[in-house]
Amino acid sequence: MGIYAVKTTASQEQTVADMIINREESEVHAALAPDSLTSYVMVESDGHAVLERVLEEIPHARSIVPGESDISEVEHFLSPKPDVEGIAEGDIVELIAGPFKGEKAQVQRIDEGKDQVTVELYEATVPIPVTVRGDQIRVLDSDER
Repeated sequence: MGIYAVKTTASQEQTVADMIINREESEVHAALAPDSLTSYVMVESDGHAVLERVLEEIPHARSIVPGESDISEVEHFLSPKPDVEGIAEGDIVELIAGPFKGEKAQVQRIDEGKDQVTVELYEATVPIPVTVRGDQIRVLDSDER
């Protein structure tokens, strides 16, 4: 059993992965279309020949990349990246969702466990800490860059 990279038409990765899984082939165990991997789908199957047979009937599946991948090469695609990754205390951010949308703020505290960031709004006359989810902010200026 191995993990194979399948070349696909651009922007059709999820469609190809869904079609491979919907075929319910017993020798094909999983298909993954990571957002960060353009034009490729990772497929776990019992063999190269099995996968070739399955792909014959799937549009947008172009070819199988020669060779097998190991689970260690694809496991970073399997765990979600926290939204607060890459954000540091002191960064200047813009809130892109919620009641303070469009406001600029400075990061005061980061809670990676809860994927939340506490910020202090710039335009506020009284500094009020506001806690928002990591996906509700966009970094404008970082001290570390």
